[in-house]
Amino acid sequence: MEKEVFYNSDLHFEHKQWLRELSFWEDELKSFKNRLSDLVTRWTDKNMLAQLEQYQNQFIIHAEVIDRMQDDINVHETNIAKHSKKGKDMLDVILVKKHIEFRDRLETQRQIYSELKKGFFRFLSKYM
Repeated sequence: MEKEVFYNSDLHFEHKQWLRELSFWEDELKSFKNRLSDLVTRWTDKNMLAQLEQYQNQFIIHAEVIDRMQDDINVHETNIAKHSKKGKDMLDVILVKKHIEFRDRLETQRQIYSELKKGFFRFLSKYM
């Protein structure tokens, strides 16, 4: 059985992709928060405002997750750069394991974020 080889350049490329995706999510969250601000001025219904507050809290939590993930990517990038400076183009098992774990974390977050967006769009269609 042949082992898969992970090169620094491949992981760096994937990191850049992830950072762009997280940046996009940040921009979307800003837009969603603006929508919430619009709704707050239009509605006085307590049930609706409670739902609105739940979305606001979820957006705050998701923004914090994005920040942590961006920090984690940057730390991993620094480790890759140190590895590259030593003249090693392939990563050791520990760094590759961390990369794969992060890939799984990001995939889980994609699913969570997707469900959040779907629910929010249903909420908007009901109250906009």
